[in-house]
Amino acid sequence: MVKEKVRCTWAESSPLMRAYHDEEWGVPQHDPRMLWEMLMLEGFQAGLSWSTILNKRENFRKAFAGFAPEKVARFTEKDVQRLLKDEGIIRARLKIEATINGAKIYCKMMEAGEDFEKFCWSFTKGKVLKGDGKTVFAQTDLSAQISKEMKKRGFKFVGPTIIYAWMQAVGIVDDHLHGCFRR
Repeated sequence: MVKEKVRCTWAESSPLMRAYHDEEWGVPQHDPRMLWEMLMLEGFQAGLSWSTILNKRENFRKAFAGFAPEKVARFTEKDVQRLLKDEGIIRARLKIEATINGAKIYCKMMEAGEDFEKFCWSFTKGKVLKGDGKTVFAQTDLSAQISKEMKKRGFKFVGPTIIYAWMQAVGIVDDHLHGCFRR
């Protein structure tokens, strides 16, 4: 008899959410492009469920040139109009424009010699923060600090709650619950 894996309860809503939980959520991410992609997707998630974004992630990747910041940074108003008509993504002008702007900020950081991966992990000195396994916060003092720094750089849709969800997604914080096989 095969014993079923025990997961964080939120992951049991669909096969896609289970796969995301099992393979991606909470795994320390060090690819700067992927850190940026996840930050942008978390911004699109504002006011929506993560499953909505996850179900549309491949459409987002196609629509936003594989989330290659150097390509997205060159998007024009014509691209904004194209994206506003794309039923496969969240068609919110402010979020679309925030993603294009975020790509420009990412590129400026890289051009200035500031690696986005090093920036993201600098707040924890490269260490994964481990939750207590019981409590999952919506935001923390650290997510508020990172949010403030991101806003200072010009990023949008990076409030403390969005930043904390992003920190969990990219493994800066490990918030897997007690009993979860990923803890």
